[in-house]
Amino acid sequence: MKEQNYKNHRQFLFTYHILTLLSILALLIGSIRNVIYSSRENLYSAWLIVLISFILLSLYIHSRVFALKAQDRAIRAEQGLRYFLLTGKRLDTRLSLGQVIALRFASDEEMPALADRALEHGLSNDAIKKEIKIWKADWHRV
Repeated sequence: MKEQNYKNHRQFLFTYHILTLLSILALLIGSIRNVIYSSRENLYSAWLIVLISFILLSLYIHSRVFALKAQDRAIRAEQGLRYFLLTGKRLDTRLSLGQVIALRFASDEEMPALADRALEHGLSNDAIKKEIKIWKADWHRV
């Protein structure tokens, strides 16, 4: 694996983010078009295809959202424990979830000071990531 850094830390899966979404949207548009041009006898089945399209779109969106929410909770707990192990103090609850998530990329040497600086100066998660000198890779992000 190549080294992870600010420029390459975001994960993008072409098959999920593009192909699956475009396929579901094509199905939805095609099914709506099918309803518009359906005869009275086929209207029921045409509407069922529209319903299936909406169900697939909902599954696509919610599967991503649910996975990210669960992972965000785990990251908050991991970083809280990590901060405690490094400093003997609890991680300040005023840090936003985005800030805590960004801090996971900081090395153990940088993390406590960077967390304090993020709180003091209200650094955004992007600004936190840009300040990291020694990047700690996270290859398991969903």
